[in-house]
Amino acid sequence: MVAASLHGPAYDPAAQTISVLAAPGTSGSWVMTGAFVAVGACHLLTSWGLRPAATPGRLALAAGGVAALAVAVIPAPSSGGSLSHGSIAAVGFSFLAAWPVLAARTGGAVPWGLRPLPSLGATAAMAVGMAWFLVELQLQGAPGVAERAVTTLQSLWPLVVVLSCLHRSARDRFPV
Repeated sequence: MVAASLHGPAYDPAAQTISVLAAPGTSGSWVMTGAFVAVGACHLLTSWGLRPAATPGRLALAAGGVAALAVAVIPAPSSGGSLSHGSIAAVGFSFLAAWPVLAARTGGAVPWGLRPLPSLGATAAMAVGMAWFLVELQLQGAPGVAERAVTTLQSLWPLVVVLSCLHRSARDRFPV
């Protein structure tokens, strides 16, 4: 929201992607670029510390973090598209959509956020969000809305998983 307000009234959050806010030469580019770096770093740190998750999921989350950092380094132009930026974003979206199901584990002591059903649900929701985003891009509809929905889910799911791990850990240490 800060980057959009710095960008001014020319920015349409429903019709334009968040990458437009990071385009070189725009007044709020530093804010959005910083946000991409922060999200990428958070994904990397979470993947490193999320020991209860299966290794393939942790690696996919880390790859999504690297993609977020790459999106910050290779910004989209203020108008038109960029094959390199779009490709990196697509790879990042894909890794971030896949990580929940790849991180899933089975067993009685598995935290809720790493169980197969919630993990599959998160991956499915992210995949549907990605498809919605691609449809909106092709139809030149409201890709900004779709992108915000999927990126919000992709940013919040790691927090949900971490909280479920912390809850499980506290319950194991201090049984009621």
